[in-house]
Amino acid sequence: MAVYDDFAKLDIRAGTIIKAEAFPKARKPAYKLTIDFDPEIGIKRSSAQITDCYTPETLVGKKILGVVNFPARQIADFFSEVLVLGTDSKGGIVLAVPDKLEEVRNGDKLC
Repeated sequence: MAVYDDFAKLDIRAGTIIKAEAFPKARKPAYKLTIDFDPEIGIKRSSAQITDCYTPETLVGKKILGVVNFPARQIADFFSEVLVLGTDSKGGIVLAVPDKLEEVRNGDKLC
């Protein structure tokens, strides 16, 4: 069972996808994402298995939520620095996105 202290260790921030491309070397269909979190956190990269619900073109400019304090994870020849959050729906992974997008800035912390 998880306790609040476990959740408090996660640093979940808002960011904007600035680049999305196919990742053919991944074992499961995925995209390579480049995400701007803010000048303090910086630009981070992530591998995301979201190909059932999104195309690279629909991802650019999308505001997302991601865990920014996990260690980088190597996937094929790529290092994923951020865990992008989503829900597992019947149609595929759907990104968790902030409400009221105009009020959410890159780097804002989920609390």
